[in-house]
Amino acid sequence: MELISIGEAAARFDMSPSALRYYDERGLVSPRERRAGRRMYGPEELRRLALLKIFQRLGLPLDTAAAVLDAPSEDWRPRVCQQIAELDEVIAQAKGAQLFLTHALHCPTDHPARECATMIGALDRLVDGTPVDQLAAEFAP
Repeated sequence: MELISIGEAAARFDMSPSALRYYDERGLVSPRERRAGRRMYGPEELRRLALLKIFQRLGLPLDTAAAVLDAPSEDWRPRVCQQIAELDEVIAQAKGAQLFLTHALHCPTDHPARECATMIGALDRLVDGTPVDQLAAEFAP
C-alpha cells in the first residue's frame, strides 16, 4: 500500500485533519514521512489511527490508547485492567438508572415520585440517610 495524505487518512476514519495533527503532537501517531510539508501515512500508522478511532468511538481515554499502542506488555495491562474496572462501575450505574426508570415507566400511578409506594419508600430511606449506592444495590437484579 502506498502512503496516503493526512486528508485522505482523516476522511477514511471520519476524523478531522486537526485530530490527526493532535495525535501526532501527543506522540500517538506520527506520519511515516512528509511530502511537500504534508503528513503521509502508511499501513502501520493507519492501524494506529484505526485503534484510536475505536477508542474515540467507545469514549475511552487516550492515555489508555497510548498504553496499548506503545507500552511494553507488562506496563499496559494494569492500565487496561483499571479501565475495565471503571467501565464495570459505569455499567452498574447505567443498569441501576435503567431499573429505576423502568420501574417509574411501568408504575400504574400518574406520578411515581408522589404516589408509588415503592418509590416513596426508597426516597424516604434516602431522606433518612441511606446512601444511594446501598439503595441501588438492594434493588439491583
